Amino acid sequence: MSRRWGPLAGLLTAHTVSLTGNMLTLIALPLYVLAETGSPAATGLTGAFATAPVVLGGAFGGVLVDRIGYRRASVLADLVSGVTVAAVPLLHATVGLPFPALLGLVFVSGLLDTPGQTARIALLPEAATAAGVPIERAIGWFEATERGSRLIGAPVAGLLVSALGALPVLAVDAVTFAVSALAVAVLVPASLRPAAAADAPSAGYWRDFAAGLRFLAREPLLRAMVLLVLVTNLFDATKSNVLMPVVAARDLGGAAAFGLLVGAMGGGALVGSLVFSAVGHRLPRRATFVTAFAVAGAPPFWALAAAPPLPVIAAVCVVSGLAAGAINPLIGAVKLERVPATMRARVYGVIGAGAWAAMPVGALGAGLAADRFGTTATLVAVGAGYLLVVLTPLLGGPWRALRRPAPTERPQPTRSPTPAATGAE
Repeated sequence: MSRRWGPLAGLLTAHTVSLTGNMLTLIALPLYVLAETGSPAATGLTGAFATAPVVLGGAFGGVLVDRIGYRRASVLADLVSGVTVAAVPLLHATVGLPFPALLGLVFVSGLLDTPGQTARIALLPEAATAAGVPIERAIGWFEATERGSRLIGAPVAGLLVSALGALPVLAVDAVTFAVSALAVAVLVPASLRPAAAADAPSAGYWRDFAAGLRFLAREPLLRAMVLLVLVTNLFDATKSNVLMPVVAARDLGGAAAFGLLVGAMGGGALVGSLVFSAVGHRLPRRATFVTAFAVAGAPPFWALAAAPPLPVIAAVCVVSGLAAGAINPLIGAVKLERVPATMRARVYGVIGAGAWAAMPVGALGAGLAADRFGTTATLVAVGAGYLLVVLTPLLGGPWRALRRPAPTERPQPTRSPTPAATGAE
């Protein structure tokens, strides 16, 4: 492999492997809790404990990522997460695993997930430059790895859970974290970092953290995006953490069906991301954003509520995923255009935390609503709410700025308005 391609290949490999492992846990964990407790509410509580640390880690971990260096942060995050995931099957097989202890391990495992992903994303522009790849194309590839992880990881996880049980699948997830850490350690050189980071002083943790908040507060479009994605992620958490596994276990045949549906959406999104990476620069941004969200959001909820045969639901998930494939690359391009290089990790961390902040509420609320009102009524109501929310960019306001800027409008990445932390590697 050419040395200039090594960093980009390392980041893409690590992201693919790490997120494939996440898909294993996404399938195995709720089915394990359902098998142990038989309770949608307990499943929702587990989902809340899985997503809450992602919010906290994103909000408070970005400054640390900026400080210790993106490469080192990615490796450390994967290693720590791997150890905590491995503890779940290990404790269950030895001294036992009470439900509160499971919640604690799930919480700790998710705490570094967002900082690790943020570190890899923060390195992407430099890796793309080294490889001679346009940043829009690199973002499309990077997002495609996430979609490909769903395509591969979810069906494989469903089959493995059906054949082996949930706990062995969690053990496999621990191995994927180790492989991800190795890929970054070997292929991404320590010298790869934003050029301005080497000279940027740190003003202290809380001042650096506040600088990230202030930057986001001054960006109306980024604020609007965070608010929209916060609500849609709340809705998505009801589906992925509770409603879909409950419907799959009750009506569709269990783990294999759950994995198939998640994989169908991931496969569609993989194709959508690759298509967007090729033609996205020619599409009107706001119309693409709204259309993609409208097709990706409500239809899977209503398909699950209507309870057609599994192939029909899977087809809806494929179409939904195809549209969803354009969303994250578009958001990623806007972030890279507007956030200075020396502030990437802390601003991305705050954005990610804001986008994920309501997901624990969504998971917990879906479990309670399913117990109280039934899964069908909950699916119909959440789908309707989803559609109404994603149409709001058509009202204008800050969304009018969702356009491709002229070169003179792009921020200068080395001119951060506030002191920034060093990337110490």
